[in-house]
Amino acid sequence: MTRAPYLSSRLQGFGTTVFAEMSALAVTTGSINLGQGFPDEPGPAAVLDVARAAIGTAHDQYPPGPGQLDLRTAVAEHQQRFRGLSYDPADEVLVTAGATEALTAALIALLEPGDEVVLFEPMYDSYAAAVAMAGGVLRPVPLRPPPVASGEVSTEPWTFDEADLQAAVGPRARLLLLNTPHNPTGKVFTAAELAVLADVAQAADLLVLTDEVYEHLVFTGAEHVSPATLPGMRERTLVVSSGGKTFNTTGWKTGWVCGPAPLVAAVRTAKQFLTYVNGGPFQPAIAAGLRLPDEYFRHVAHDLEQHRDLLVTGLAEAGLPVISPQATYFATVDVRPVQPDGDGWAFCRSLPDRAGVVAVPTEVFYAPEHAAMGRPLVRFAFCKREEVLGEAVARLRRMR
Repeated sequence: MTRAPYLSSRLQGFGTTVFAEMSALAVTTGSINLGQGFPDEPGPAAVLDVARAAIGTAHDQYPPGPGQLDLRTAVAEHQQRFRGLSYDPADEVLVTAGATEALTAALIALLEPGDEVVLFEPMYDSYAAAVAMAGGVLRPVPLRPPPVASGEVSTEPWTFDEADLQAAVGPRARLLLLNTPHNPTGKVFTAAELAVLADVAQAADLLVLTDEVYEHLVFTGAEHVSPATLPGMRERTLVVSSGGKTFNTTGWKTGWVCGPAPLVAAVRTAKQFLTYVNGGPFQPAIAAGLRLPDEYFRHVAHDLEQHRDLLVTGLAEAGLPVISPQATYFATVDVRPVQPDGDGWAFCRSLPDRAGVVAVPTEVFYAPEHAAMGRPLVRFAFCKREEVLGEAVARLRRMR
């Protein structure tokens, strides 16, 4: 690997994210961008109107360091309403610049150099960089895709081997980083799987950092359970989420972390020297969103599920083996039936010419030493308007 000049050894090898490369490719080729996971429709008026009204008021100035009290209160109410978890807005909720900052600040705050982080791969690409910035060491546990034939759709979940999990927990293990619902696979960890994780965490005295940003984008037959709800887990668990995915406001970067006061205080210490505060006018808007009626949250998941079905059907009709997700924005395919060498990167770079569509190679969500596991897999996003997905599907059916 060629060393990047000036870049510290901790961040060598990270470079530009795949999302920047593939989104730029979509622009230069005029392709439909099913790579980066951002919606192309505005969020609910009840949320957007609050932000518009807040601009030009005192909300334009620095909010309190932990976040506006009304948003922290709304987050606590939301956790009680949907998860049955009780958090004190005063010292057990912290507002952050999106979930990414919450996760990064938590890792910086909680890890000593050389501490190990157990997590599942494929993994969202910021995790490895955040662990590196904190001086930690990754200990990935593989998620294995279900078998699926060309032109078919599998609704079976990705799975893991408990022996792999146990092997990843060594004497330097400090923290379990869990993403459920999981990006990029769309897996929702079951209550039984979470019980296994809870047993491992408690036996090894691990802290647990759980990324739940897709908590409301869960489809028929699956149910999101926060690990913090399991016996003995609240006191060791930090729960991270955000408003971006739920309210189609990914650019607002308004997230939060909930947990026991001492853990939240540690995260706040690191967070205050990253962004300090952010998004003053967006904080009351996200508070309003979290208080929307239950029907809103059911509706957003139902609509996205229909978009999922449209895309996975089209991908199968294009001759690809498709793994239909239980949640999130993303479906995974195996490209080997149409890319005989199984090179997902090559498939994604050629897809704009072959079909006028952009996707993302799943290989980038693996540690370099495990990249071969994800080499033939590609992720497509379906958080787009129905007419956009319809056109993308039509193009994929004509793929050269």
